[in-house]
Amino acid sequence: MAQFTVWDYVVFAAMLLISAIIGIYYAFAGGAQKTSKDFLMAGRSMSALPVALSLTASFMSAVTVLGTPAEIYRYGAIFCIFAITYALVVLCSAEIFLPVFYKLGITSTYEYLELRFNKCLRLCGTVLFVIQTTLYTGIVIYAPALALNQVTGFDLWGAVVATGVVCTFYCTLGGLKAVVWTDVFQVGIMVAGFSSVIIRAVVVQDGIGRIVNDSYYGGRLNFWDFDPNPLQRHTFWTIVIGGTFTWTGIYGVNQSQVQRYIACKSRFHAKLSLYINLVGLWAILVCATLCGLALYSIYKDCDPWMDNQVSALDQLMPYLVLDILHDFPGVPGLFVASAYSGTLSTVSSSINALAAVTVEDLIKPYFKSLSERKLSWISMGMSLFYGGVCIAMAAVASLLGALLQAALSIFGMVGGPLLGLFALGILCSFANGIGAFVGLVSGFVISLWVGIGAQIYPPLPERTKPLYLSTAGCNISTGNITSTEIPLTTVFSTPGAQRPALADNWYSLSYLYFSTLGTLVTVVVGIIISLLTGGLKQNTDPKFLLTKEDFLSNFSRSETEKPEKVEVLNWKPFTVAEEGTDNPAFSHIEMDVASDKNKVNGLHI
Repeated sequence: MAQFTVWDYVVFAAMLLISAIIGIYYAFAGGAQKTSKDFLMAGRSMSALPVALSLTASFMSAVTVLGTPAEIYRYGAIFCIFAITYALVVLCSAEIFLPVFYKLGITSTYEYLELRFNKCLRLCGTVLFVIQTTLYTGIVIYAPALALNQVTGFDLWGAVVATGVVCTFYCTLGGLKAVVWTDVFQVGIMVAGFSSVIIRAVVVQDGIGRIVNDSYYGGRLNFWDFDPNPLQRHTFWTIVIGGTFTWTGIYGVNQSQVQRYIACKSRFHAKLSLYINLVGLWAILVCATLCGLALYSIYKDCDPWMDNQVSALDQLMPYLVLDILHDFPGVPGLFVASAYSGTLSTVSSSINALAAVTVEDLIKPYFKSLSERKLSWISMGMSLFYGGVCIAMAAVASLLGALLQAALSIFGMVGGPLLGLFALGILCSFANGIGAFVGLVSGFVISLWVGIGAQIYPPLPERTKPLYLSTAGCNISTGNITSTEIPLTTVFSTPGAQRPALADNWYSLSYLYFSTLGTLVTVVVGIIISLLTGGLKQNTDPKFLLTKEDFLSNFSRSETEKPEKVEVLNWKPFTVAEEGTDNPAFSHIEMDVASDKNKVNGLHI
């Protein structure tokens, strides 16, 4: 198998270098980062397009670049149904969560929990987020480095440390602006990496027709599976319903994503960024699907995984790249750069979000005397600190090995109950602190129970439905090893006799439903407890809830757009400094939006 050449390293290094330069530029451009608002929220001045590309980039970690094509190769193109899921997720985020977060002018989403419920829930949310994100980031740095190292001989720890250091460097210097603009550059690299593989594969296979044909006859175009059974891993329903809950937990309420669209200069731009980002998500899905089908078309007669050419499915993409692109110096390097661009964009948004949450939720409330300049320095210090923590977590991930999958599932388990908590706050005016807390805990317990059970007793192959792979065309001298079907899960599963009754029904629940279960339990328990503890008697301020005006303002856009813009622009210079420093619940912009119907106020102020 071909190895990496000097040119591949040059291309990879160039990608890191440009990312670092963008960080240096934003550290000094536009009057540098004077306040913590400038550093963490880009001074709330971003426009829709760069934010949209940034949201797309950080959604697409290297796990997407390496994992999704392998997923389609192994289980077929039913994964494409996620296109419907993404549309629903963006709709929920833009119409339910965004209006409330934007009008409150908050930096940390968990600030909302204190405004709406109490300090204790804010602390719960913050701590959960920090643990979940550091764990996840460690995996995101380590997993792709390992896959690429085993196939291409690309230096493992060199790559981990280089990406970690560059990432920390531009996050610490440039703040959110640097994060967003490096993401824009990295999206370009990712698309270029995918495109190079797709174009070359189409040439190798004499046209896209043959790839589609092979995929069709190999059963890979299994788009429609309407089996309502919640135990099946991927069906139309698990992907549309379960996937929507899982991803809304990330797009709607996760600090890493929310922080960026709240940094837009107007609510219109914030919503627009989410809708443009949807197009990006679809484009990435199409690229990943084509790569997966090309993988199948090229290796349909000799599967490298069963032929022991690669030791895990996520190594198939790098294997394919070296196989078909080794005659083009620098192009395999471009693919590796695209995988690491995925890593960089995810990690940088995590570092920035962790810094924001720590400053806003753990430092500001307890040290009220700090000046904006000092807070700005503390934010930079926190970015540096979390960068170090993420590199350390990558080292921990290398020791965990088989627990990687477990840690990724925890993402869904934590996301579900948190989504339920925010949904309670925004949609139920009678939900109170006690109900919300009990709901959160019960949602958690149920999610962890199912999730950990599923790790100990993985679902059987008839639940996951891996498709047929063949080694008939390989040059094997060992007689009759023809096509066999090795489901991924058999490696871990315990013998049938030892599986308890729960294992084949409760624990076999599709992993996409973990989040759904967590959300629903949190909401239902929260509502019941709130009603029992006098929730109907409390008066909740309507600005903490999703109101009819928030929704209707979409349709009255044509008449109100101009005055609203004028107000926001007139007010921006005066409000940014005070906004959220004395009392985060009180913001001038929010007053303008609230008095939207009464336009005289708006223009009179």
